[in-house]
Amino acid sequence: MENLNKYVSIYKEQLQKGDILIAYNELVKFTMRLRTDLIKSLSNQYSFAGILHGYMDFTYFYYSNDFLKGKKLKFGVVLNHVEMRFEVWLLGNTIPIQEKYWELSKNSKWNKDKTEMPKYSILEAVLVTNPDFNNLDVLSKEIEEKMIIVSDEIIEYLKTLD
Repeated sequence: MENLNKYVSIYKEQLQKGDILIAYNELVKFTMRLRTDLIKSLSNQYSFAGILHGYMDFTYFYYSNDFLKGKKLKFGVVLNHVEMRFEVWLLGNTIPIQEKYWELSKNSKWNKDKTEMPKYSILEAVLVTNPDFNNLDVLSKEIEEKMIIVSDEIIEYLKTLD
């Protein structure tokens, strides 16, 4: 790193303005509420884990079912802060599992444009590209509807790999 003091000074200045703190806290709160809503509506299909915070780059939570657990896989609903969009990621419980399923799915529609495995996942699907944070109820419903469709589609794809 060239000059950490320079970056820390810029970071401090931005935090003191307050906008970043407000936005980040509200985004995390929304993701927490989304998780709670999904637990209420989808607990018969999936089990959900707690919220995890990245390094201001991702806020996410895992969800899984018996089929995925049997394959040592799980999904993640991810708020990608850099792209400011919601995504579903398929993840392995270990690096060897991720590598195995990357090899099996690198030619899938989700990975067709990738030449190497994503840094954190096996595959990624965008749920909402331009979220409207001024209407959180509608956004939450949109994420849930698309999450169900994408999750079902990925599970059906995984079933063809056996």
